[in-house]
Amino acid sequence: MEYLEHVKAVVDKYIPKEAQVTNVDIEGPEIVIYTKNPAIFFENEKYIAEVAAELKKRIKTRTDKSLQKDPAFVKQKILEIVPKDADIKNIEFESSFSQVIIEAFKPGLVIGKGGETLKQITLTTGWTPKIERAPISESEILKGIRHHLHKYSNERKKILYALANKIYGNVVTQNGWIRVTALGGFREVGRSCMMIETKDSRVLLDCGINVASNEEPYPYLDALRFPVNEIDAVVISHAHLDHSGFVPYLFKLGYRGPVYCTEPTRDLMALLQFDYIDVLIKDDKEPPYTERDVKEMVKYCITREYREVTDITPDIRITFHNAAHILGSASVHLHIGQGAHNVIYTGDFKYGFTRLFDNLDTKYPRLETLIIESTYGGSNDIQPNRQQSEEYLLKVIKETLEQGGNVLIPVFAVGRAQEIMLVLESFYKKGLLPEGTKCYIDGMTKEASIIHTAYPEYLRQNVRTRILHNDSPFSSELFHETRSNDRDVIVNEKGAIILASSGMLTGGVSVRYLYAMAEDPRNTLIFVGWQGEGSLGRKIQGGLRSIPIVENGKTREMKINMRVESCEGFSGHSDRNQLVSYIKAIKPAPKRIVVNHGENQNCVDFARYLTNRFKVSSYALKNLDALRLK
Repeated sequence: MEYLEHVKAVVDKYIPKEAQVTNVDIEGPEIVIYTKNPAIFFENEKYIAEVAAELKKRIKTRTDKSLQKDPAFVKQKILEIVPKDADIKNIEFESSFSQVIIEAFKPGLVIGKGGETLKQITLTTGWTPKIERAPISESEILKGIRHHLHKYSNERKKILYALANKIYGNVVTQNGWIRVTALGGFREVGRSCMMIETKDSRVLLDCGINVASNEEPYPYLDALRFPVNEIDAVVISHAHLDHSGFVPYLFKLGYRGPVYCTEPTRDLMALLQFDYIDVLIKDDKEPPYTERDVKEMVKYCITREYREVTDITPDIRITFHNAAHILGSASVHLHIGQGAHNVIYTGDFKYGFTRLFDNLDTKYPRLETLIIESTYGGSNDIQPNRQQSEEYLLKVIKETLEQGGNVLIPVFAVGRAQEIMLVLESFYKKGLLPEGTKCYIDGMTKEASIIHTAYPEYLRQNVRTRILHNDSPFSSELFHETRSNDRDVIVNEKGAIILASSGMLTGGVSVRYLYAMAEDPRNTLIFVGWQGEGSLGRKIQGGLRSIPIVENGKTREMKINMRVESCEGFSGHSDRNQLVSYIKAIKPAPKRIVVNHGENQNCVDFARYLTNRFKVSSYALKNLDALRLK
């Protein structure tokens, strides 16, 4: 590969012979230098800085295999070197990457001041340490994913080598064309998917499922007119199923390429995909893919951090930016060609206050086309301010509990659940909830919340600090985990708040609670998130007050006598005013806007409004439409 020879020449230029560099590899989008003298890089950090500056790439150094001590000896030494307060949970070895993986509850103590402990581990053991944060309590999904990645590290290295050849081994066409094709999630909410295509590259942005639709749940992959193994890369903005739920199907069809996402997105989308399979099987439906396909997808995930520039094809590089929607959610900046065109795909985003996340990014290096969600893009889609929403939620909860009822809050297990947990925990700490109130967490919410504690750096500063000080709000004594045989007891005992997925009553335990609680007028159902068109939640929100259900093999009509309320201010989506404020705030200003992820009329109206307001061409594409960007 010509580019690899160039990289080696730059390494030779800046790194002295005493460093004893034994190999220079390109592993996917990263450059890795293997050395027999790691100490020289600790003493002279400028060497790597100079190489990175010239190549404009992230550079990693790893120890040569000849330095590696026996794993049993290494484990013993690590436990001697690292303070016990670090609370090491697991140590794994990836010989193919010359790495020892150290999972600890307090990674900062493993790193040490100025990285001194890491340096000592490297020099003593001959292995390059990689640190992973342990969650506050055991997570089966996180444990499984990390074990899977360690187990297949040899295969993953081969995957990265092959990817590097595709990214850097081809000549880029100059002055080519660029187009976007709408494959799902345009003039609708659900099954988000689009193709960014150039003469040299085919990149899929998101690949989701519409869980509220039985008629057209999947994106139009058949419209691609080429095999899925010819897709160069898949980029996932966040873990919700309407953006990531169909990715394993690509692997079922034979795709064996990279899936770019943040680390939390990788873990959460696997959690949601496994649950999706489980729900369908329990409903006697055939899942579109298997757990094996999900595990195959995980092997090909390449995780990137916010604001980290990454080459993903010969002519496209991406950068993730905080979208403040759910844990690890990202807006995607695409730099296409040698600056020929720049695109921002917002994914789902929140331009407003949340208890979970810091404010999202609004400044980008360059921008021509903005592809923006419009879930609440209608002219009347104005959410109440957050304080009013929290006060109203508290009022409804207190009224329900004081009259001897229970409160059911259907939540998306990832995102809304944690946001509402923070709100309820705040009420509890201030003594605002009736005495003896218990909040029961059912469905995937507990597992998702544990995963949040493994990635505190993605959370708002005060939440991050609490987790790091072993005071996670998700572990408050207010919250109680439930099991399937507890549900009847919870419903009958009264005085309970129940958070259960799914958030749109499209399946899962929230529907079971609804059936058990609906006919008692003392109970209350509170919607705190988006209810998709066609979902049971949308129908009830719109006035449906009876449902046919099957009991003991017979169908009967169930009356919804319980109180039904909606608290819109907790959405992880931006309302109309916030969408417009975001467009005003982003720098540089877009020259073209494409509206997606909104119901049909909302998209059309919002695109028309943006054209008039900002004097730029705005489009509400339909699914299967294609738009030439250059």
